[in-house]
Amino acid sequence: MSEERQFYVPPGGPPRTSAPSPEIYAAMGDENIFAMLADFYQQLEASSIRGMFPKDMARASRKSAAFFVGLLGGPPLYHQKYGNPMMRARHMPFPIDEAARQVWLACFDAVLADAPEKYSFPVAHLPTFRDFLAGFSGWMVNTA
Repeated sequence: MSEERQFYVPPGGPPRTSAPSPEIYAAMGDENIFAMLADFYQQLEASSIRGMFPKDMARASRKSAAFFVGLLGGPPLYHQKYGNPMMRARHMPFPIDEAARQVWLACFDAVLADAPEKYSFPVAHLPTFRDFLAGFSGWMVNTA
């Protein structure tokens, strides 16, 4: 008999961080956001949490990039193609603990290290974007 999985709910509920500035999209545009997410997924592919992601990482990166385009102030590509993101619900099938979250954040940090030069990410918005990622990823944790 299999044991039923107990879902963890982070204290405080959904993150209370502000959405990233639309100035990010204005500076980067679709092409740079898609390139940044492709590089992020290359980092994830080489990480210890690779097993949480689909076999087709290129497709997964494009789906994620569509989400980030809208999040960063561009058109709602994700909504148009996939519907409401419902990110916590979409992540529930995967047991995400704090260690996995830290790996995910480290992969994003690696990509953000040269994001201003490589993707035209506005330097002034890096701290608030990192804050957003920390809050967002904290809400995806579903396993103690």
